[in-house]
Amino acid sequence: MPEGHTTHALAERLDRAFSGTVVSVSSPQGRFADGAALLDALVLVGASAWGKHLFVQFEGERWLNVHLGLIGKFSVMRHFVAPGPGAGSDTPPQTPGMPNGRVPVEGQVRLRLLNHTWVGDLRGPTVCAVVTPEKVDEIQARLGPDPLRPDADPDLALRRIMRSTKPIAELLMDQTVLAGVGNVYRCEVLFRHRVDPFRPGREIRPATWRAIWDDLTRLMPLGVAFGQILTMDDQVADALAEVADGSAAAHTEAVTGARLGDRFERRFYLYQRTGEPCRTCGSTVRTQLIAGRNLFWCGRCQRRR
Repeated sequence: MPEGHTTHALAERLDRAFSGTVVSVSSPQGRFADGAALLDALVLVGASAWGKHLFVQFEGERWLNVHLGLIGKFSVMRHFVAPGPGAGSDTPPQTPGMPNGRVPVEGQVRLRLLNHTWVGDLRGPTVCAVVTPEKVDEIQARLGPDPLRPDADPDLALRRIMRSTKPIAELLMDQTVLAGVGNVYRCEVLFRHRVDPFRPGREIRPATWRAIWDDLTRLMPLGVAFGQILTMDDQVADALAEVADGSAAAHTEAVTGARLGDRFERRFYLYQRTGEPCRTCGSTVRTQLIAGRNLFWCGRCQRRR
């Protein structure tokens, strides 16, 4: 399942491509035809994310809410369509006889956004709906703090954790406790801080929670920048250096959302390494289903609370 860094990166791409322009909105697949009609030929004001929810604001107080779910993808790519004769920059591109403007449709596209330069295609989402500003507020109110948002309050998550008898591995996946963290970040950040994943939330020390939170605020922006989850110390150090010297920008621009970034080798401390030796102590990596996903952990390294 795409995690919160994917949604935030998508919001940034949509802003760069469509913000301030009139957008042609369609549903080539047909399953979102009514919703697309409500947004078609409106100015896209801007996009934002909270956890795994994407919010795209259009003029007239109309909002698009998207949740990618398990398999959803939302690609945003340049196509360089020039305006037709007499068309201004605020006129959606149209070509008689070719549906969805001038860009061919590939696969089952639930939603298409199109202007004269960019095309955004959404496939396989769990949620794709036109909502009111009140509904946006309602959705956001039930979500926990998001480490990628500057207005996030980590103490709100801590209060919810410390009231719970559920294991911390389950609480980290609860989007009402902490928004945007999925299974990969869950497994990896608990290992990075040697936290027992089965420790009840109310037994987690505040200092331990703060270390986890601070680590997420360091790691997740790298996911936004490179389009892939980075948790191993050597890769994190290299990625931070590239962000600092500006060279990461080229990788950020190249990621379209159609697939994972490939700047770094895909490897982790624990994730999907069942039965393999722990990279730190050599003990066997274990797995167990918690909160609907396979938790990976090291019983020897992870004993902290």
